[in-house]
Amino acid sequence: MTAHPNDSSDPADESFASSSLSAESGGRTALRMERRLAHPPQRVWEAITRPANLARWFPSEVSVDLRPGGEIGFHFPGDSGPGMTGKVTDADEPRLFAFTWSEDHLSWEITPDGDGSRLTLVHTFGDRFGAASFASGWQVCVTALAQVLAGGPVDVEQDRRGTLHEAYLARFGELTRGRVEETGDGGLRVRFERQLVRPAETVWSQLTGGVEPLTGSPVPPGFTADNVPAGPVTDVRAPRLLAYAWHPEGEVRWELGTGTGHGPRLVLTQTGPRGFDTDGALVAWRARVEELAAGLLDAE
Repeated sequence: MTAHPNDSSDPADESFASSSLSAESGGRTALRMERRLAHPPQRVWEAITRPANLARWFPSEVSVDLRPGGEIGFHFPGDSGPGMTGKVTDADEPRLFAFTWSEDHLSWEITPDGDGSRLTLVHTFGDRFGAASFASGWQVCVTALAQVLAGGPVDVEQDRRGTLHEAYLARFGELTRGRVEETGDGGLRVRFERQLVRPAETVWSQLTGGVEPLTGSPVPPGFTADNVPAGPVTDVRAPRLLAYAWHPEGEVRWELGTGTGHGPRLVLTQTGPRGFDTDGALVAWRARVEELAAGLLDAE
């Protein structure tokens, strides 16, 4: 899905002229983002490859042996651990700088564009549902990069509220749609996965309405959706999991696991026998997840 740069009401328009997601081999995803910079390629090259310049806009401190096969290291300020390492895959001055970072691959391509440059970032990764977190993070970073190139102070507002993250989720619309899966025992599963923008405790509070559920108790309304029956709670582990029966052969399950940057990763499933109304469930649960996500933007 390609972004629409003329929609000035979208906060995701402020940095990148375009952004898109594509499916790659092996179940990986490529995030492609482009921005025009008012500086020649050599100047941009120095800003994205020299550690002293990278330290001003990149999300970690970087050390690099700038040659194909050279080692690149990443260390987050305040982290007492050994940091992470990767390998430089391309170093074609002043055109292409690419490297691995853990299991991800980042490619920064610089092409002349009039009296400036066009910078294209392609970030390839395995966690497809982390794409909006990655996109919003790179927008903040590249906004800072532009300020470094301009020679002024770096003054970039972080996406602490999650507005930018949600704007990218809206752009990458496929990330908000659920899917239907086989369960392996002849049944079906409706599954939604979504990165949320508040801590798990905040999400849990929104879902429970402040009344802690117990096994056997009625399901708090926050965990339900229109036209989906709700039996008693069958499993609860605050603030990470709640499950309940909706059918003698089916379960609804809310799980809040480890996420990317902003908060927990929600995995919401409804299982049931073959023939249950999966189309209706997709509509009902998408509406409920969107309602939850909108409410979290205003949550403390």
